[in-house]
Amino acid sequence: MNIQKLIQGHKKFKDNIYKNYKQDFEALIENGQKPKVLFIGCSDSRVSPDLIFHSRPGDMFTTRNIGNFVPPYKVNDDFHGTTAVIEYAVNILKVEDIIVCGHSHCGACKALFDDNIKQDKNLSHVAKWLELGYEAKEIAKNICQGDKSKLAKTVEQESIKIQLKNILTYPMINRLVKTNKINIHGWYYDIPNGTISNYDKNKNIFKEI
Repeated sequence: MNIQKLIQGHKKFKDNIYKNYKQDFEALIENGQKPKVLFIGCSDSRVSPDLIFHSRPGDMFTTRNIGNFVPPYKVNDDFHGTTAVIEYAVNILKVEDIIVCGHSHCGACKALFDDNIKQDKNLSHVAKWLELGYEAKEIAKNICQGDKSKLAKTVEQESIKIQLKNILTYPMINRLVKTNKINIHGWYYDIPNGTISNYDKNKNIFKEI
């Protein structure tokens, strides 16, 4: 889709679709947004949360990045985009559920095995960001033991588990989870068949919702 198609799409939205959501937007303007869910997903253009979940405006507070990674909690003077979103969602919006959603055919997880990225000066920030997936990569390699047919899905799902572990390094989230005031979920979206699987920590399996 090029820019002209996006413009055409907006005109269609404005003329034919917006009216169906006008009351929603008016209420959200009047009362402010009060989403109950924080969705942390991948920037992949094939992963469209509102389409996948058939959600309406105001339903979810969302952030997306390469690989749906969650950096461990850190306090310093640097810029932390994903961390800022998490802090705002938990402390200001008071969300009740946090979803970390990975997906099949993930380019970020595939890139974990591409050593050329480290050498490309134009991808220095990408290379650094991918370090958040290294632990999942090593776990997946150990699980698969050379079976490349299982490697992609294994690293994608192991990465979700790592991000769930990372999100518990956020003091406010750890505290709220322990008091049952917030729930965290690890979901895996399978693009070819459109299904979502939820990670069951007790059984260490992903089960279709």
